[in-house]
Amino acid sequence: MNKNILIIYHTQTGNTKKIVDACVNGIQKEDNISIKLIEALHATIEHVIWADGIILATPENFGYMSGAMKNFFDRTYYPARDLAISKPYALLISCETDGEGTVRSIQTIAKGYILKETLEPLIIKEQEQQEKLDLVEEFGQSFVTGILLGIF
Repeated sequence: MNKNILIIYHTQTGNTKKIVDACVNGIQKEDNISIKLIEALHATIEHVIWADGIILATPENFGYMSGAMKNFFDRTYYPARDLAISKPYALLISCETDGEGTVRSIQTIAKGYILKETLEPLIIKEQEQQEKLDLVEEFGQSFVTGILLGIF
């Protein structure tokens, strides 16, 4: 059976998109997968409903998720809650410092949204990005494998 993976992301400088592309490479190593990449400002509740698993990818801006990612949550939170959506998710953070503020804020929202965290958030610092793209690929493949096996 085909599984649907939704990647909701925001990128301003292109760093987060590089991470997303590596994640997609990892996901594509598995068969029976459909992937949708949606920029956070364009992601809707219909995309969330479609997905069997969601990867959220955002830069850290001033110790917080991007405004576009927050906008996505603001627009879809109540519809998702009303539908009792419960989806597995994983989190990718692109940052210059530690990324922890973004992780905390998204985890807090995700609990209310009824999203289920599957993997430890992966934080990629800008200066380490190139050397960690293989790790991001593994992250994507691990996430999709867990979806396919019904672990998540």
